[in-house]
Amino acid sequence: MAQPAGQRVRQRGQSPQSPQSPQSPQSPQGAEPRGGGEGAATGPQRSVNVGQAPAAQQAGDDSRKPRRKPRRARVYVTRLDPWSVGKAAFLLSLAIGIVIVVAVAVVFWTLDSTGALDAVSRTVDDVLGTGGFDLLTTLEFSRVLGLAAVIASVEIVLVSALATLFAFLYNISVGLTGGIEVVLSDN
Repeated sequence: MAQPAGQRVRQRGQSPQSPQSPQSPQSPQGAEPRGGGEGAATGPQRSVNVGQAPAAQQAGDDSRKPRRKPRRARVYVTRLDPWSVGKAAFLLSLAIGIVIVVAVAVVFWTLDSTGALDAVSRTVDDVLGTGGFDLLTTLEFSRVLGLAAVIASVEIVLVSALATLFAFLYNISVGLTGGIEVVLSDN
């Protein structure tokens, strides 16, 4: 099979052909080599695409080569950028805050729809014996959701600030400890 001139490779055991000493017989002047056209192989030569071995060689090479172990590299984290840590902590704590608000709303709705809040309200009235205390008016959905939102906002501010402070403290302590060792693998 004819290959473009730049993609020919020689087989193992073949010597390179040079223009001064051709190994194939010369064709008469003006005649094209056998196979027709420029770049055609003559005689017993066989051309193979660069980077590809015949199927028999590929199957044999895979079974003969031992599997190499994954490479590992030990690196040390010697500096944390406080701004990046603060941004990441803010986004993660924002997600946690949203989860807190949604979870409180779902739990309140579930307790209210099953009648558990009514049962707890009756139990509190029986224990206290006052008769004037109503748990359901104290625990309105808007109040509970507002309290959950306040708790979530405090959590967002505290987690973001503490993570940024941790980044500053880590950068200061790296001089003494050398940093955190991390092993990376191409596995």
